[in-house]
Amino acid sequence: MHIDLKTGWVPDIRTLASPNYNSRPAGTTVDLLVIHCISLPPGRYGEGYIEKLFTNQLPVEAHPYFRTIANNPVSAHFLIDREGVVTQFVSVYERAWHAGVSSFEGQGSCNDYSVGVELEGCVTDSFTFEQYKALEALSIALKGCFPAINCGRIVGHSDIAPGRKDDPGPFFDWQEFFSLLKDVGF
Repeated sequence: MHIDLKTGWVPDIRTLASPNYNSRPAGTTVDLLVIHCISLPPGRYGEGYIEKLFTNQLPVEAHPYFRTIANNPVSAHFLIDREGVVTQFVSVYERAWHAGVSSFEGQGSCNDYSVGVELEGCVTDSFTFEQYKALEALSIALKGCFPAINCGRIVGHSDIAPGRKDDPGPFFDWQEFFSLLKDVGF
């Protein structure tokens, strides 16, 4: 997997362009990778509603929970489903709307300088081996585009929005994930 350095898109993966993005502030160095998890409806997988949320097409009549989130324009750069299939929604050169009110090491507005990756899952479930392998490949590609990203700059949503967010949660195996990255010299 690699990122086209001209466009910020990954060739040969599924793409669904989200309207929920804007430009990063001029001169911004992208140096943070934020890992999230999401399932829609909560606790259910593989129904396609995450993609619909990120493209402003969520059918509010399909589930009562959807009425509470339908008017919140959100996106992530990438989504990795339970089978490890990666979908890109926003060029990595643009500012996806994934972190919300956030701060890392005293610097606020994490969307400005981060890439957001959503894993299909929830905080009460383990993630799949296929998701870890896809996240490994994607992380390597991101480091090729943004060399300042390193293991110390890969965080969970809960790390940048403590008290407000709890994902990816206790079932995300940070040790396993960082072990995969170390095995390839990340």
